[in-house]
Amino acid sequence: MSAVQVWIVDLVLSPSQLDRCDAILDAAERARADRFLRPADRARFRASHAALRLVLGDALSLAPADVEFAAGAGGRPELAGPARGAADFNLSHSGARALIGLTRGAAIGVDVEAVRPIADALRIAAAHFAADEVTALAGAPRSSVERRFFGLWTRKEAVVKALGSGLSLPLDRFSVSVPPEAPRLLRADGDASWNLDGPWSLAEVDCGRDHVATVATRSAEAEITCHRLPDDWPDHLG
Repeated sequence: MSAVQVWIVDLVLSPSQLDRCDAILDAAERARADRFLRPADRARFRASHAALRLVLGDALSLAPADVEFAAGAGGRPELAGPARGAADFNLSHSGARALIGLTRGAAIGVDVEAVRPIADALRIAAAHFAADEVTALAGAPRSSVERRFFGLWTRKEAVVKALGSGLSLPLDRFSVSVPPEAPRLLRADGDASWNLDGPWSLAEVDCGRDHVATVATRSAEAEITCHRLPDDWPDHLG
């Protein structure tokens, strides 16, 4: 059994708090932030990556600015420098929330999505999801389709991110349970190189009424604890 920490982060920050976030990012992170066209997307990236540094720095007894990253297999970020291999982590952000997952000895994936109107949810599901997932979603009350769609999306994305497979794993070749059922991996078809076999633990994360989120880890019966950074978290960046 693995111990998993999940951190919920509020990304609505003042300009001065965003400046504190910028101060601890490295050159590569600032360059990535600058590629976003919309100011809101740039701010979300800057804040979420600063929060990741804060959480990892606390776990590793490092200053947030001293946490080092490298691109691992498939481009998945991993710890570098003296902390290399010390923990596995994952980051997701959407709307006003970021989600950070942290564990040791097991791969982890997290995904958060802001729930928003989506008129063609069933068409998108039919084009990308497994047939049993589409059937379950189509049978949902119309008023709940959007939230269940995004909940389903976070479950699948969390699994894919834990695998580090990116877009190489077709989303219709494995299925997960559809909300409001408890999250779990149901089946996987096809290429064994996707490596979906073995124990999995999936859990919903309560990020507020307007967001849905899932954590997935390759560990049986993972002990998952949820935490929330305080509203003044940028003031603790150093």
